[in-house]
Amino acid sequence: MSVFRSNLKPIVAAIAATVGFSLPLAAGPVTLDELLQRLQTADAVDAARIEREIELEWAKSGSPAMDLLFKRGVEALEAEDYAVAIEHLTALTDHAPDFASGWYNRGQAFALAGMIGPALHDLERALVLDPRHYDAIFGLGTILEQIGRPERAYDAYRLVLDLHPHHEEAQQLLKRLEGDVNGVEL
Repeated sequence: MSVFRSNLKPIVAAIAATVGFSLPLAAGPVTLDELLQRLQTADAVDAARIEREIELEWAKSGSPAMDLLFKRGVEALEAEDYAVAIEHLTALTDHAPDFASGWYNRGQAFALAGMIGPALHDLERALVLDPRHYDAIFGLGTILEQIGRPERAYDAYRLVLDLHPHHEEAQQLLKRLEGDVNGVEL
């Protein structure tokens, strides 16, 4: 029996060492700043994963009650019930005025409801709170395009791509505006 135990100890130690070295170091949760930095250098596959993580971070208001208002507003927005979305998101922005995603989503709801002035105001407020909110910048770009400001929209899409190089919609719209903004080579 003692021969078995003496041979088992090095094997167990080797397994423990192998498992221990193969696990990632516990560095704590990844911050939004770290995610945004990683996004800038990620390949397309990693960028999609990082984008989802950023969206999860952006959806955290810090309050369960505000998270519920946010969730209801986003669900109404997705259901194209813009009046209800605006109602929920207005309650959210009233009670959590420092929550950038509340302003961004209400701005999106206003834009989709055809209320451009309030949409611009809310997107501006979202960007004051979080200047790297590339979805808010993209929303601003689409509105600028709608109101006949293609040069400013082009600049917005370029800024989106500086923050999120794999943002497909911004890539497509930037290409489409290229000729209008920079002219066509003859």
